[in-house]
Amino acid sequence: MIFLLVLSLILAQSPAPSTSVDEKSQQIIDRAIETLGGQKYLGVETVIGKGFYTSFKDGISQIPARFLDYIAYPDRERTEFSGAGIRTIQTNTGETGWMFDGSVKKISDQTPAQVADFKQAIRTSLEYLLRGYWKKDGGKITYVGRREAGVGKRNETIRLVFPDDWWIEYEFGARDNYPAKIIYKRERKDPDTGDMVSVTEEDQLFKFITVDGVTAPWVVDHFVNGKQTSRINYESVQYNQRFADNLFAKPTDVKSIK
Repeated sequence: MIFLLVLSLILAQSPAPSTSVDEKSQQIIDRAIETLGGQKYLGVETVIGKGFYTSFKDGISQIPARFLDYIAYPDRERTEFSGAGIRTIQTNTGETGWMFDGSVKKISDQTPAQVADFKQAIRTSLEYLLRGYWKKDGGKITYVGRREAGVGKRNETIRLVFPDDWWIEYEFGARDNYPAKIIYKRERKDPDTGDMVSVTEEDQLFKFITVDGVTAPWVVDHFVNGKQTSRINYESVQYNQRFADNLFAKPTDVKSIK
């Protein structure tokens, strides 16, 4: 008991991560939140999305796979893919995750690299910025300026930087305040050489649709070093629908998968 008391006092006295955001960037963030639904947007706790995921190879789209996605903020997600009669499931909860491969009827724990990819996806998401999750990681936001975004269009750009100097840039329409792009660098394994290389990744956001007072992009195109690698295209989205917690639990066997 004494040890726990001393530990709690030490933790209470420990300084919180230093965070900051300049006035211009905060105004851009506030306008974006209001455009996406204000408190209704911030009040979303769960999302159920359905649609199609399409991968691209050498600029050519491959056969789309249908997906069903369950999200519980801040860090739980289950995505089911189905195509050609095969179903796969990827499920993450914080630092853990599991997979179901329908082609071989096998359940397995995710590798550290797969869990890291999920955490990276959270950290580079629009919600991570607008909901303020970056603050617990000691991020700092500064205004970058305006960028060309097509004929007669400009995007306001802000940059989120962390203590290790890793950064994410977010672009928002200067006139409509809609989020337009998310840009960041990361280390990835080169599929040809196996070497780790630095690449620039980018999400472009389109087709904003409002459901129950919440507005979100229904098309997300992903690029690596300027080449498109995937597209997410939603057909329907439901907010704040209840689903069982065991949806994220690792099944004991293949037969128990629902």
